[in-house]
Amino acid sequence: MAKVNKRLAVLVGCNYPNTQYELHGCINDVVAMKDVLVKRFGFDPTNIELLTDASAATGEGSSSVVLPTGENIKAALSKMVRQAEAADVLYFHYSGHGTRIPKPAHLFGHDEAIVPCDFNLITDVDFRQLVNQLPKGASFTILSDSCHSGGLIDKEKEQIGPSTYRAASSLSYKAKNIPFESILEHLTTLTGINTSDIGTHLLESFGANASLKFLTPQLESELFDFLKADEGILLSGCQADETSADMNPMESGGKAYGAFSNAVQRVLKENSGRLSNKEVVMMARKVLEAQGFDQHPCLYCSDENADATFLCQPEAKPY
Repeated sequence: MAKVNKRLAVLVGCNYPNTQYELHGCINDVVAMKDVLVKRFGFDPTNIELLTDASAATGEGSSSVVLPTGENIKAALSKMVRQAEAADVLYFHYSGHGTRIPKPAHLFGHDEAIVPCDFNLITDVDFRQLVNQLPKGASFTILSDSCHSGGLIDKEKEQIGPSTYRAASSLSYKAKNIPFESILEHLTTLTGINTSDIGTHLLESFGANASLKFLTPQLESELFDFLKADEGILLSGCQADETSADMNPMESGGKAYGAFSNAVQRVLKENSGRLSNKEVVMMARKVLEAQGFDQHPCLYCSDENADATFLCQPEAKPY
C-alpha cells in the first residue's frame, strides 16, 4: 500500500435545534465517526475538526464552539485542502439536510447541495473546486449522509449509481431534506427581496461567502475545461432523487442516528479487514435494505479509487 503522510478530517453534524427542520442523530453520527477515525484509521485527534450546532440547542454560545455555517464549513475544508501534500488522506463527513436546486429553465436537471445551519448552501460546484485543488497523490473522501447527496461532487464518475428497486418501507423516520421551496421562503424572509432567484438571496445574505455557483457562475464551466480522473471520492447516503433517513430516539429504541452513517459504521465494525470504497457502499446498501430503509447509497470516483482501500486503512485490526 502507498505511503500515507497526514490524515486530516472535517466532521460536520447539523441537527438544526429549535427549528421546524430539527433532526436528532446528526451530531451523534459525526461524534461516533471521529472515534472510528482515531481507533481504526489512525487519525490524530488534533487533525480532526468537528463542527456541530449542539450549542444552539441550549442557546449557550461559546467562543470556542465553531458552528457549522456555510462560511465555517468551507473555511475548514479549504484549510484542510491547503494543508494537503502528496499521499495525504483527507476525509469530510457531513450529516444533515440536503436539497436540490433547479437549474435555469434552458438547462435540464438539478444541482445538489448541503444545507449548513445558516442555510448558506454549499453546492456540488464548491466540492468540485476543492477536489480540483488537491495536490497530486492526495485523496479526498466525502461521506454525505443527507438527502439528494448523489452527485455532490459535480461531474465525478458514477461507479455505483441509481437503483430502480423501491422497497415498501414501513419505518417511521424524518427525511434529511429541506425542499428548495422552503429554503427559498426562508431566505426571502431574511432579504425581503421579491424574487425566485435563489442566487440573489444568497448573495444578498452572505456576500463573498456564498457558493461559487452563484458568486462566479462562469466558473462552473471553467472548472470542467480540463476535467480528468481525480482523487475525489464520494460516498452518498442516497441517490440524487432520494431522501436519507434520520432516526430519533423513540423510533429507534435508543440513540438517534442517521441511517447511512450508522450502516457504514456497522459495516466497519463487522469487517475488521481492509475494505474497498466499492465494498463499503455495497455492504451499506445491504444493511439498509435489511433494515427496511428505502435509500440506496452511491459511489462516485475514478475507476482506480473504486477499488482502492477505504481511507487507506493502514492495517487490519478490530474496531
